[in-house]
Amino acid sequence: MRRIAKTASYWCVHITVAVLLAYLLTGSLSVAMAIGFLEPTVQAVVFYIHEWLWERKSGRIST
Repeated sequence: MRRIAKTASYWCVHITVAVLLAYLLTGSLSVAMAIGFLEPTVQAVVFYIHEWLWERKSGRIST
């Protein structure tokens, strides 16, 4: 459960940063929202898998 909570927290922070940065670069809120939600969502999935693999390698498997 900790891994899911950590991933969700990371996703929220990443969304905020990504939308802000995309808006500053494009000046378009709709483009910023599209970029800002797509990229962090993919990254959150990758992060979850990365954490799972890291714990598996170290022998500490938790849910």
